[in-house]
Amino acid sequence: MNTREVPLDSQPPDAIPPGEDSCVVWHCRQLRTRDQPALDYATTQYSTLLPVFVFDPSFYGPDGLACDARIQFLHESLADLDEQYRDRGAALTLCHGDPVRILTAFADAGWDIVTTADPTGRYGLRRDNATADACDVTFIDADGLVRGEADSRDGWGEQAEAWLTATQRSWCADDVTIEQVDTAVTTERIEAAYDVSPDKQRLPTGGTAAARKRVIDFLEQIEAYPENISAPADARTGTSQLSPYLRFGCLSVREVYQAVTDHDGTDRATEMFVSRLWWNRHYSQKLVDWAGWMDTAANPVMEGFHADTHDPDRVAAWKQGQTGYPMVDASMRCLKETGWLNFRMRAMCASFLCDLLQQPWKIGADWFYYHLIDADPAINYTQFQIQAGMDGTNMLRIYNPRKQVRDNDSEGEFIYRWVPELQPLPVEHLDQPEKTPLHVQDECGVHIGETYPYPAVEYEAAREAIHAKFDAVHDKAKRALQNDDVARRISMSQRGRVEDDPKQSQDDADSGGTQSSLSSF
Repeated sequence: MNTREVPLDSQPPDAIPPGEDSCVVWHCRQLRTRDQPALDYATTQYSTLLPVFVFDPSFYGPDGLACDARIQFLHESLADLDEQYRDRGAALTLCHGDPVRILTAFADAGWDIVTTADPTGRYGLRRDNATADACDVTFIDADGLVRGEADSRDGWGEQAEAWLTATQRSWCADDVTIEQVDTAVTTERIEAAYDVSPDKQRLPTGGTAAARKRVIDFLEQIEAYPENISAPADARTGTSQLSPYLRFGCLSVREVYQAVTDHDGTDRATEMFVSRLWWNRHYSQKLVDWAGWMDTAANPVMEGFHADTHDPDRVAAWKQGQTGYPMVDASMRCLKETGWLNFRMRAMCASFLCDLLQQPWKIGADWFYYHLIDADPAINYTQFQIQAGMDGTNMLRIYNPRKQVRDNDSEGEFIYRWVPELQPLPVEHLDQPEKTPLHVQDECGVHIGETYPYPAVEYEAAREAIHAKFDAVHDKAKRALQNDDVARRISMSQRGRVEDDPKQSQDDADSGGTQSSLSSF
């Protein structure tokens, strides 16, 4: 990347008009104009609006926070958002640079700043706090989540349900004046300056128009949803694929909830999908309650767990899909090549890294967050921690990657697609290639240890080892839950869920039951 080849201004716009009874609507994540809390508030409080998006350099370049495929999805969503404003006779103003500096310039010119209060942590939280300090930003939190210093979240479910079922908010462009500031910033210049060139395949198209089409397509096949969510080959086309659109706010969770519940579908399919939307709110609430989910073990006793067994070679094998476990390797390669993975495979891969390889959870969560198109900080980090046992409650969520082959890829469709070196291997050996008789290896030309690696760890031994390691801290971790702050972040009240698949209500003897989604719907 050489940004000097395409000069890009990081300064505030040269000619910001003076603001009077006016506000900047800072689009940060909710990239839509319908059922958009900040817009709804702004149109009732101000006569003039200026919709703005700031391209933040922190998300770009070799040290950026997102892969190019997710950035491309963002850019497509912004183009769609601009069209939504143009349909109302306006346009979206694009800026580039430090959001604090850019928005401060608008504030100095007399514009108030309004945006949505999106759950975040780490850099996003520091940015929001710095902007709030500099510009006195108004954060609108009309999203069904509970904020404040209450000691409990009793009643959270009722508040979330009231929001999900309430009438979607709309506004009329005739009631306000929508301004635009001319800048030289365009998505094309951003992409050229930062050399945004996605190399992933099968990418979704960003934007509200694409999202609404996806809803319509999904509702036509929702009856098959319960049978399609666990096997990755089926999940690619049999699930809604709406999670990236919800992550960027191309649709509100409420709009999707109401579309599904208003649809004349079977109770089982509808309830199962709606439970996913509840989990979306549940984990967003967790990050609102405690931003530390992105960096710190939820149970302090688990902080630094696996630091003593950290092995960069094992981490690299996991990242590159070279662990010797075909279902894990197919999943990790699929993630890297497409930015997508269904929820069961995400949970299995998280379990494999943290339980069987005994590697630190945050390394894996960061890898997922970088590559996933639908990477949502609230869902990704909270669920990775829970799957890795960092909450100190049910620490034995150990997925058996051999059993996952038999249960969810019995014909080898997914493995053969993503681990092509195993295509000549008969399907009955895919759960344990290392056990393939030598004469079969010779006949098919797949030699374990050469064509495909031996397992990085032996499953039974690795499972016993993690049992012993968890047992050693079990009592101390339970005692830590007696601390009010720790208990509150971990045991927030929640709504019951519908099991994913009755036949898979327990992955194996250690799984602790079905796991909630790591993101993908």
